[in-house]
Amino acid sequence: MELTGRVAVLTGAGHGMGAAMAARFAAAGARGVVVSDLDGGAAAGVAEAITRAGGRAVARQADAASRADLRALVDLALARYGRLDVFCSNAGVAFGTGVHASDEHWRRSFELNVLQHVYAAQAALPAMLVARDGYLVITASGAGLLTLPGDAPYSVTKHAAVALAEWLAMTYRTRGIRVSALCPLGVRTPFLIDGVRADHPAAKAVMAMGPLVEPEEVADAVLSAMAREDLLILPHAQAGEAYARKAADPDEWLRDTVANLPGARSSAPANGKG
Repeated sequence: MELTGRVAVLTGAGHGMGAAMAARFAAAGARGVVVSDLDGGAAAGVAEAITRAGGRAVARQADAASRADLRALVDLALARYGRLDVFCSNAGVAFGTGVHASDEHWRRSFELNVLQHVYAAQAALPAMLVARDGYLVITASGAGLLTLPGDAPYSVTKHAAVALAEWLAMTYRTRGIRVSALCPLGVRTPFLIDGVRADHPAAKAVMAMGPLVEPEEVADAVLSAMAREDLLILPHAQAGEAYARKAADPDEWLRDTVANLPGARSSAPANGKG
């Protein structure tokens, strides 16, 4: 799908990758962009920047975990621009906690990282199915193809997001709907950089996976992948390579991954036995 003349809705678009995608969609000729974020002021700032650059955008404060808020975004797109072509459910959350994370961390992870995408599909599909045309972009993560040491709720829910994208793509492809799962590794955002500075295990694991890319590079990868209608959007080539190795030999992939975790070598017994 090309973006010229299209109308897109994005969640989590006040910062980082979402803001970059919103700006890139507008620059690619979108008819209108609905910029939403829990931080309404940030969403407004992104929409204003798009308008100043000659694009068309409107901002709304929205909780991406709210079914009602996501339906309201679709209604806004239809009322303001007369159509809905793309819904990017991009908001997410990470806590950097393990299997013993609090119930609240597990619950919120499922709300943002899984149910948001379910609610987005529920909101967007009716109009798209009538038009027999539409695109759902689900922001998952490279952790949804591999895993993220140091963050169990994030890894589990991002796997679920990829699984949902696969199911939607298989179910609705013959009815004109395309679906992609965005699966980056490290992206240079304040959230990640702050984690690295705090010496957080999950952030350090992301850094060890390969070089960081900029949010604008992710946005470019999204547009290119949408033009090809790829199921998986992989801004980092090494994510696809690791995913292929995992599929070919899960046990070898696991051994190699564990061996390359930050601190793994320094903590191993000198005689190689444990």
